[in-house]
Amino acid sequence: MAKRFGGKYSPDGQQGTGKRGDAPRGAVAKPADGRVKLLYVPAIVLAATSLNDGPVTLVTALVGAAVLTLAAWLLQEGLAAEAAYNARKVARRPALPRKMLATALTGVGVAIAAYIGDSGTVGAVLYGIAAAGLHTATFGIDPMTDKRMEGIDSFQQDRVARVVDQAEAHLDVMKRQIETVSDRRLTERVEDFQVIARRMIRTVEEDPRDLTGARKFLGVYLMGARDATLKFVDLYNRNKDADARAAYEALLDDLEQNFAARTDKMMLDDRSDMDIEINVLRDRLQREGVNLKTKGNE
Repeated sequence: MAKRFGGKYSPDGQQGTGKRGDAPRGAVAKPADGRVKLLYVPAIVLAATSLNDGPVTLVTALVGAAVLTLAAWLLQEGLAAEAAYNARKVARRPALPRKMLATALTGVGVAIAAYIGDSGTVGAVLYGIAAAGLHTATFGIDPMTDKRMEGIDSFQQDRVARVVDQAEAHLDVMKRQIETVSDRRLTERVEDFQVIARRMIRTVEEDPRDLTGARKFLGVYLMGARDATLKFVDLYNRNKDADARAAYEALLDDLEQNFAARTDKMMLDDRSDMDIEINVLRDRLQREGVNLKTKGNE
């Protein structure tokens, strides 16, 4: 079995120093907003209070409750997408404006509830508009533009965004699948690997030139890790095979070592490239007659 990777950038090692690419556990923000959970309550109340008001009112109330429930779910998904967008340096705007759809559906759901409550058509519309306005003021709207970096062409940034989206999707599948095993240690092991993988993702985002060296890791290797997780979970949920568990943990160990080593190499290469550029610039300035002072001759 492979030896467990440890060190400066290991999740069980020392805390990161804030260098480029460092990513502590939980680096991807998760909007644990209690306000979102509260938005499921009005749908329940609306349905429950209409049980004895006749079939027409009940059906109308159930439609309103369904609309409000869908709005709350879309808001939850929209906040998660926004958190992922904010955590990245290069990102494409969400394809579906979930938060804005949630706002519209909230207005419709509240209007239906107000209409049932004898507010009349005009009153129901006004209540819906007010609810939509408050929803927007509280949760905002979806990101409307792609996030790009200065000095890097759009084609290269689009390539990075596609690879990052695919890599994050593989990591999300791994986590969701391993959580079905209900084993805290295995869940933490997968989270530890995600930290190492996301350190590589952040490194590529900050310098898209690293994509060539990282593409196989973020594509082929993560896809293989995802498939291995799916097969392991299926087998382990059926018979709790200890050998399969040991093999899966060994795979995670190997992946951590290789991803960490590759990321370190990319960062070292970036430093070497920067030193070369500095030396070339220094020589050029000296040829132009510019006197460069250093700490040694100041």
